Amino acid sequence: MNREARLILDGLVFPEGPRWFEGRLWFSDMHAHEVVAVTPDGERETIVEVPHQPSGLGFLPDGRLLIVSMLDRKLLRLDPDGLWDVADLSTLAPFHCNDMVTDAEGNSYIGNFGFDLTAGDSPKATNLVLVRPDGDASVVADGLQFPNGTVITPDGKTLIVGESWGQRLTAFDIESDATLSNQRVWADLGFPPDGICLDAEGAIWVAVPTNPGALVRVAAGGEVLERIPVSEMGVYACMLGGAERKTLFSLEAPTSNPQPGDPRLGRIRAFDVEVGGAGMP
Repeated sequence: MNREARLILDGLVFPEGPRWFEGRLWFSDMHAHEVVAVTPDGERETIVEVPHQPSGLGFLPDGRLLIVSMLDRKLLRLDPDGLWDVADLSTLAPFHCNDMVTDAEGNSYIGNFGFDLTAGDSPKATNLVLVRPDGDASVVADGLQFPNGTVITPDGKTLIVGESWGQRLTAFDIESDATLSNQRVWADLGFPPDGICLDAEGAIWVAVPTNPGALVRVAAGGEVLERIPVSEMGVYACMLGGAERKTLFSLEAPTSNPQPGDPRLGRIRAFDVEVGGAGMP
């Protein structure tokens, strides 16, 4: 199926961590050090600047914004009077923190690189950290190969995370105390997943960060249901939003490591799809 893309916003450095909230797409322009919200017709607002690079986003039940601060490995909360530390993860996360999903009760599951990717270090398995609304933080999963995009099913009982270096989607049961159990492979992909989002039929859209990249819709077990190729860009994240959550937003950039002075070639495009979004985020 050939889907027509429409441009929502360009002139970005590196868009990541999209969330659909209150009629807008919220995202981190990571290397521009800011969180941005944009309407479906492209009207943008800079929400807050984050000096140590924002990544994953989430929202507490009262609507306050949570932000992963990558380089100092913290979870931040945006209150009316500014940014506040929720948790310092520097003793739990071995390297930069990245994506996150926040559940309906405000519990946040945060991944991390596990190793220095840009320095060319050898990949190392790492963990997933749970931060509760009161700031209590603990490791709830281990042995993950670069945990990245993460979703929670509508019933709140299953968490699925993309392992970029493992080239798979991995599922866990969510226990009543928000801890994780029963780690298992949800789908072997054969390509690296970055951001992911879940739809109402239980399939997952996967952002493929290679250049050229793609958006790939995958069923449990790994069957590819659809592939949307993206030329001259990697796709680093995706989100279902808009009316009935049937707009698939694609967050794209030429590289994951833009340098100071590089042209702002990052962009967000949108595709209409038949199945709306479900679950968290």
